[in-house]
Amino acid sequence: MYRHAPDPWHLAERWYERRKYDLTVACLPLPRYRRAFEPACSVGELTVRLAERCDQLLACDRVESAVVSARERTAGLPHVEVSRLTLPAQWPAGSFDLIVLSELLYYFDAATLQELLARVVDSLDEGGTLVTVHWNHPVPEHLGTGSTLAEIVGSVSGLSLTADHREDDFVLQVYVRTGPDGAPAPSPAAREGLV
Repeated sequence: MYRHAPDPWHLAERWYERRKYDLTVACLPLPRYRRAFEPACSVGELTVRLAERCDQLLACDRVESAVVSARERTAGLPHVEVSRLTLPAQWPAGSFDLIVLSELLYYFDAATLQELLARVVDSLDEGGTLVTVHWNHPVPEHLGTGSTLAEIVGSVSGLSLTADHREDDFVLQVYVRTGPDGAPAPSPAAREGLV
């Protein structure tokens, strides 16, 4: 798709996309993140928004032209690195306190999806945030919808659902990596002593 247009989904132009990105960032339970990972960053529209909340951000895509566009979009942000990676085989080293899986999971078959989700949990810090957001309409090349993916991610051990935003068009969920005792991290209100 990138052969025919630098931004095949018109991510920078559509109000639907801008609104979804803004909701994604607004759902983050912490004001700041140490090290974040955004696979399938495409042309970097969400990347720029995430960068405002992160000390370091690694974004990647498997398509070289998308990586070039995302690098151009984030050129003035020295704490953002954009790499060409094919997941889950080329998983980055280190741990993250934020991972954002946006419009990605329905491209994997069941076995590869389970492998990717295992890598997510393994590299997510205790108390770290996982955000998933996916289109919720059937598409021929998608192996699921936002609703079906929500069930799959919700069944992964080590994650606790803290926010579930559903619209006709997409499903946005926020998970927290549980500790060894299985307890989730405190809510934003609890962190500030409100509850």
